[in-house]
Amino acid sequence: MLRTLCRGIVAGVALVMLSACQLLSLNPGFAPDADMEQRALGGEPVATPVIDLLAVDDAMASFMAQHIDPGLQGWDLVARLQELLFSPQFLDVKYDDSANLTASEAFAQRRANCLSLVNLYIAMARHHGLQVQYQTAQIRPQWDRRGELLVLSEHINALGSLGGSSQYIVDFTPNVQLQQQTAEVISDEQALALYFNNIAVSHLVNGRIDEALTWFRYALATDPDLAIAWNNMGSTWNTAGDDELAEYSYMKAAWLDKNYPTAVNNLARFYSVRGNEAEAARYRRAVQGYNNRNPYYHYVQGNIAFSEEDYDQAEKHYQRAIQRNRLEPDFYLALGLTYRERGQEARYREATELAVALRELGDQTYRASQARVRRVDNRSILRASSAGFSVRFIE
Repeated sequence: MLRTLCRGIVAGVALVMLSACQLLSLNPGFAPDADMEQRALGGEPVATPVIDLLAVDDAMASFMAQHIDPGLQGWDLVARLQELLFSPQFLDVKYDDSANLTASEAFAQRRANCLSLVNLYIAMARHHGLQVQYQTAQIRPQWDRRGELLVLSEHINALGSLGGSSQYIVDFTPNVQLQQQTAEVISDEQALALYFNNIAVSHLVNGRIDEALTWFRYALATDPDLAIAWNNMGSTWNTAGDDELAEYSYMKAAWLDKNYPTAVNNLARFYSVRGNEAEAARYRRAVQGYNNRNPYYHYVQGNIAFSEEDYDQAEKHYQRAIQRNRLEPDFYLALGLTYRERGQEARYREATELAVALRELGDQTYRASQARVRRVDNRSILRASSAGFSVRFIE
């Protein structure tokens, strides 16, 4: 299973659910091996391409000078940038999953995936003095099968600050269902490593093994601790038939990120295909244990039971999801719908009222929306630790 940084095509597959602040219960006894890493990374130090994701070329500078009043600042400037990027009379940037582009390339081609769009936005915003950074966030897992490879997409957007507690989010695919409290600001250098990773994945899904390995090496030369790239390199070596390097790369990914079930799931399949069922079962148990602690896993299982009209089982899973995350409005809404199907109107109303309250009071940063630019006040973000707030669990 590969991972890219952008939203992929929905394939409707539910394998490993991702969630923050949980550790996989697994100790594979792994330790980094200098000789193995030298083999995996090509033996010699890699000279990465000199690529500036945020370079503002003459065409971009001229466009902005023509269409942005020098006196604009703050939220008015943010709104103007949104208009220039997405309005049909200006750039009208279109989504293209394959468009792994720098800011200037995205500007010229008027197309972008989510990482490319963030490159373009940050370049334009910083050019005008705005404070804005790359931000990754987990989404409700979506997979895309491409030939023999299963691609799991992650998400990246831009987090801007207008001073004090006033922030805003720029998101190319604003209707994605983000998991709450998983957002993480990353550096420009880490974003470049993710750009290299995306290009490598594109080569791999098109069968260009040598090119994929080269670009994964660029990613790891830029960010040696990028677990996504190590995992994806494992899939590349697996495709190339090098079991030793595939196993090592998957292990390195799981060792770097203890909250990374994708690598562990890959190891389970790796051992299963090779007939080592005892080892495969050990890794599957670790993933299952992780899933059992994951609220979104139970939410998906509840949805499956609901679709099969097994409302007792659906309620059990939704209750387990709520026990693990009491601030997710969708869990209460789903539980309420289950009560309604069983004719329990009072409990239906109670659950849906809680869902509405959480949506109104909850974390605006991670809520799905149709607005590509959302203004938030970080003082209003609701956390489990927020003073004076509690969610009563529905028995």
